[in-house]
Amino acid sequence: MERTEKKSIKEKNAEKKNIEGNCVVKKKVKRIGLFVAVVLGAALVFAGCSNNENEAIRVGSKDFTESLIVAEIYSLALENAGFTVNRSGHNLASGIVHEAIVNGEIDLYPEYTGTGLLTVLGMPLMVDPQEVYELVKREYDERYEITWLDFTQAHNGQGIAVRTSLAREKGIVTLSDLQQVAHELRFVTTAEFLDREDGLPAMESAYGSFDWYSVDIMGGAARYEALRTDAADVSVVFTTDGHLHNTEYYTLLVEDITIWPPYNLIPIIRNDVLEANPDIADVLNSLAPHFNTETLLHLNSQVIVYGRDIEEVAREFFESVQ
Repeated sequence: MERTEKKSIKEKNAEKKNIEGNCVVKKKVKRIGLFVAVVLGAALVFAGCSNNENEAIRVGSKDFTESLIVAEIYSLALENAGFTVNRSGHNLASGIVHEAIVNGEIDLYPEYTGTGLLTVLGMPLMVDPQEVYELVKREYDERYEITWLDFTQAHNGQGIAVRTSLAREKGIVTLSDLQQVAHELRFVTTAEFLDREDGLPAMESAYGSFDWYSVDIMGGAARYEALRTDAADVSVVFTTDGHLHNTEYYTLLVEDITIWPPYNLIPIIRNDVLEANPDIADVLNSLAPHFNTETLLHLNSQVIVYGRDIEEVAREFFESVQ
């Protein structure tokens, strides 16, 4: 028979304290476990909410007037639809903006189909606007998980402008007309236009040799000033340059044989952002019918020629199409 010894009051009190201490520890552990579970649960909830539906849409742009205006119009349209917009990606260098969207630093920006075709994808020159659009749309989706939204008629491509008084005097309307009298005329251009596949070589392949009287390399504003002051006769331009708004001085020639790739301006957006925020497509696509080459020319002229603020010009246009 097991021997049972009587315990002293002191021993009984010690055992009671041990039992109570263990209960306190267990309660504390239980409370800590509950607290951790709550924190982890909250973290999971917030992690689940931390997607593009609740984050600001980061709108980017390139570092020139047209891109800045159009990006601001996109931003205003998104804000009007209830989205929060982050504009910190505006004014990026052309060589950086593509990397920024691929790396997830911005969510969308206005891009040109010709740039996508030649500069980004490195594909052969094509001239049909719809074919180029369909190609870059497919390739961007496959390579970069980026969507090109709806096609627009806004085209900012290469062109040739002649001093208006000279165009009238000599009856120069098309590039074919220009080729016939090129040997009499002073040409101002960018250096790259002389050598690029889609520059002067493309012109001469289609129209014949342009034996200019003289050739000078100048920046954009300087070229327009040279035409205006009769220091030059002909200049390479972009078809939506704001200065072309002043037809008293500048006449854009007709490309009667298509040689240059299309540069239609279209918003592009990361697929994951579009999937999380499908309404963005409706918002930006609703602007597409209002964009054409004349629209871009007008918007650019307001800033470049008349010195108005980009934000003011963008807001005025956006309000006009509502």
